[in-house]
Order: sequence, then structure tokens, then C-alpha cells
Amino acid sequence: MKTFKAMGRVVTVGVLMAIAGSVAAQQRYPSKPIRFITPYAAGGSTSFLARIVGQKLTESWGQQVLVESRGGGNTIIATELLAKSPPDGYTILMVSPAIVVNASLYRKLPYDTIKDFAAVATLVSYEHFLVVHPSVPANNLQELIALAKSRPGQLNYATSGILMHLQSEQFNILAGTQIQNIPYKGGGPAVADLLGGQVHMTFAVPPNVIGHVKNGRLKGIAVSGETRMSALPQVPTFTEAGLPGYNVSSWYGIIAPAGTPKEIIDKLSAEIARILALPDIKEKLDSQGFQSFVSTPDAFAALMKADMAKYAKIIKIANIKVED
Repeated sequence: MKTFKAMGRVVTVGVLMAIAGSVAAQQRYPSKPIRFITPYAAGGSTSFLARIVGQKLTESWGQQVLVESRGGGNTIIATELLAKSPPDGYTILMVSPAIVVNASLYRKLPYDTIKDFAAVATLVSYEHFLVVHPSVPANNLQELIALAKSRPGQLNYATSGILMHLQSEQFNILAGTQIQNIPYKGGGPAVADLLGGQVHMTFAVPPNVIGHVKNGRLKGIAVSGETRMSALPQVPTFTEAGLPGYNVSSWYGIIAPAGTPKEIIDKLSAEIARILALPDIKEKLDSQGFQSFVSTPDAFAALMKADMAKYAKIIKIANIKVED
């Protein structure tokens, strides 16, 4: 009996020490560099956003936040990488609605979209911006639609990821056009080919093209959403330009592996919310067509589930399929 009690005390002390060590580690978080993965090729809007947030986190916590681009596979490559990472808060991933779109598009994924991840924080919301190469003989939306209808299947658009492809196909349906899709691994490469005249147009995330519209290298046709962007107030909304049904918007957020301690999730979420409220950050985001979007981890998780259901319906109605 004495031996049993002694062993019990040893076990109890061991458990308490383990718990204390875990709590201490969480309190010290972060004590080493954080790996911040983006699921698209470098040079696009995700790189821009990750650098801004990563720099501020580095300044706040004194630990480097290392931005790493892992494009390809409609974001599946980067997402699988996160799923296989330790749940310790030192690997995080930027995501868009593409993560929930993939859940309906692919019969088999190397992870469970809901169970394998923990929502951390939303970052920004944004509208979609239709831009064309200057060689395209159309200066507004109605001229572009008329041109596309007169040349069925001859015009093309660049897309970076399945989400942009879905939303571009939605435009084809609403406008009655047959503009062909050219897929790219990221917004950076897509815009580079658009600037070079290899493609005719793209439905872009605003930061990827605002500068090029301002300097005349691309023509801004229309922006989704209910209001014009303050960065380019001369560009009308799709509704103003005569296509009221095209009113899509998206978001970027951060997730971590499932099992990441709640204390770490909450610490990351609170610090990101503080960063997004900073005047200089809000100004930078606004200048690029982004709006700060703050939410709790629970609210973000609910948003992902809601968007998963929304896009599942769109994919079913449109009978969109991919080979996996």
C-alpha cells in the first residue's frame, strides 16, 4: 500500500510538472521564429499581406515571422503542409475561401478541412477587380461584354486558384460570354503575363493591379461590392456598370493545426486584431483595396463553415468538377 501511494504521488507530481511545463511554454510563446505559410506563388496579394502582418508580429514579440510561399495544387500543397505540422503555434497558414471550396471540389483531400485545423483570425475582406490589357479594344464593362460575345471563346482571363476561377465563371454565366480560363499558381505570375499581353484580362485581388491601373499599364473595368474603392474611385462597381448580379467578395485569414493550445490561439488572435486596428496598417490596407476584418477564432470558424455550405451549392448547381 505504501508503494502504491508513493507511486501515486510520483505520478501526480509528474502530471503536475508536465502541465506546469506546458503552461510555462505557452506563456513564453513565442520563444522561437514563427513559420507563416502562404498558399500561393510569391509576388501576389498574399505575400503583401503576410509581410505587413509578419513584420508587425516580429516587432511586437521580438521573434522573426518567416513568410514562406508554397503555391500549387489549388492551395492543397500548403494546407497539407500545415496539417502535418506540430500544433505548437510555430506554423500558421494564410487562407482564403479556397480552402472551403476545395472541400466540395475534391473527393479526397489529404486532410479534413474542419477537423484538422484551428481558426485563428480573419485579416481582411476584399472585392474582386476586373482589369484588361490596354490592347483589348474595350474601355468599359458593356464594351467588354459586347466584344467577348462577338468573339466567343477567343478572349481569355488569367485566374490564380480555383476560387477566382469559380467567380470568373460566374461572370461568364451572368454576362452570357465564353471567356476562356488560363490557370496560374498565384496572382503575381498571372498579372505578370497580363502585363506582357499573354492574356487579355484577369479578375484580380486589388493589391495585385491597383498600381498598374494607376500608371496606365492596365485598364480598370469594374469592381465587385456595393461601393467603389477609395484607391481608385473612378472605376465603377459592376452594378453601376450594368451587371448587378456580380457582387462577390472574399477574405483572408489565418489558421493553425488542430490541437494548438487555446492560449496560443487567443494570443495570436488578439495581437492580430491589435495590428489591424493600427492607423498606419489600416491606411496601407485601404490604399490597396483591402478592408481590415477583425473577428474572434470562433467567429472565423463559423464563417468558414458557412462559406463551405455556400460554395458547395454553387458547385453543385454549376456542375463543376475537377480531376483529382
